[in-house]
Amino acid sequence: MPKFSLAIKTAFGEIKVSGESPEEIITALDSLSKSFIIDINERVSLINEHESQDKLKGLVEIRQNKPVILYKDEISHYESIGLLLFSMKDFQSSSRELRDCLKISGKKIVVPARLNEMMKRGYVFKPNSRERYYKLTSKGVKWIEDEVLPKLKEKLNFSN
Repeated sequence: MPKFSLAIKTAFGEIKVSGESPEEIITALDSLSKSFIIDINERVSLINEHESQDKLKGLVEIRQNKPVILYKDEISHYESIGLLLFSMKDFQSSSRELRDCLKISGKKIVVPARLNEMMKRGYVFKPNSRERYYKLTSKGVKWIEDEVLPKLKEKLNFSN
């Protein structure tokens, strides 16, 4: 008899479930409780957060639970917002919190307008249209990791 397997892609990786019959697959899926998924997601988020902090060393620092941009050379408004979102838990924040962090960082940016433009570019989205939270998309995370961070790190190393 053939063995059945199912792979489910999640935000934190892939969950594989297998069984001898479709009923075993259903039973295995039922055993994945909501609290298990939430717990796994939180633990993976912590790992991702630590990795992000390592990548941001010298550029962004967490002070009193708020990220502050240390980089003093000229960077775009989009890059500033992207760096802050990249440094925050689950790559998300409210526009008010972003505004406060930018102010502490010495950046004067009209946050709602920039977030709207970043949404059009596909860098951020609102997970819930009724809330004021914005989150980096996978395209936004890739943009920060592949374009913004290397450029800023190179400038940082060049100036030292």
